[in-house]
Amino acid sequence: DIAAAAGMRSGSPFYHFKSKGALLYAVMEEGMRSAIERQAQALQGKAPAADAADAMRRLIKAHFDVLLGPGNDFVPVMLYEHRALSASERATLAELQVRYEAVWTPVLQALHDSGQLQAPVKLSRLLILGALNWTVQWFDRKKGASVDELTDAAMRLFLRPPTDC
Repeated sequence: DIAAAAGMRSGSPFYHFKSKGALLYAVMEEGMRSAIERQAQALQGKAPAADAADAMRRLIKAHFDVLLGPGNDFVPVMLYEHRALSASERATLAELQVRYEAVWTPVLQALHDSGQLQAPVKLSRLLILGALNWTVQWFDRKKGASVDELTDAAMRLFLRPPTDC
């Protein structure tokens, strides 16, 4: 099916990949590396802790872009097919996931320190990413909401407004 969709003969993908499993892993690894790059671009030139709320908005928007935008075909594969990988492949993807999620921690810590984030940082990171990830199950651009509207709603859901000193 993949070969047909790409306009090639059925055996052609195996010129580049030893097996279906190797192809599956390549899709996941490239998707995660692309997500890390997109996240870095979203924060480029900005010190995340300097304006934590702006950094949080950028991270959320970038995450929605990864999940719901062009090139998101790897997302369902990551969510549902990871058990088909070898232990070493899962370990490599776990390292990439740690890199991706690590960017959120200083931002969440700064928000927690300012009182805008009430829950513990680690749990907040897990709950926020879990909630954002679930949008792949229900989001439909044709039904009205935009990625910017989702981002605004997530910001209001997760953060308290800053308090003036």
